[in-house]
Amino acid sequence: MTVQPIRLFGDPVLRTPAAEVVDFDKELATLVKDLWDTMEDQGGAGLAAPQLGVGLRVFTYHCDGFAGHLVNPTWTSVDDETQFGEEGCLSIPGLYWDCVRAKNVVAKGWNMHGEPVEVEGTDLLARCLQHETDHLDGVMFLDRLDAETRKAAMKAIRESDWFDGGMPTIKQSPHSLFGGA
Repeated sequence: MTVQPIRLFGDPVLRTPAAEVVDFDKELATLVKDLWDTMEDQGGAGLAAPQLGVGLRVFTYHCDGFAGHLVNPTWTSVDDETQFGEEGCLSIPGLYWDCVRAKNVVAKGWNMHGEPVEVEGTDLLARCLQHETDHLDGVMFLDRLDAETRKAAMKAIRESDWFDGGMPTIKQSPHSLFGGA
């Protein structure tokens, strides 16, 4: 097992857009395995490479009976339906807030061997695909919270035992609820 430490909120790597993967090689396969092992060890629904300090567009997911990974993913919503529900993040341990996401999405990308992959997601899987793709753009789900909830979230983060006291950044997501990258 190759469980790696997860970068926590406030780490600049989480706010830096990840680079496209161009080499589908042994190092990429190792990264996917590290992401998978770490995600499973921590009980996460998904984990993006920047959360391990790696600035590449790769994530793993395991939720709602679906599991896999995507390299260089994009997503689009299937319709205008949204969902409002609890969301958390392994980089913000133990804290959860309600967040709006598209309810039905299709994510496209490649697997670690460079073969095309398409994943259709609804509800939790759709939330996960959007959440992890946001990580690859340097966006965290806190950026999607309404102002009042975000203020409460920041207070909870500052009071958490894991936060180092730095001034975290809030960014605007480049993805609308109804479109991909």
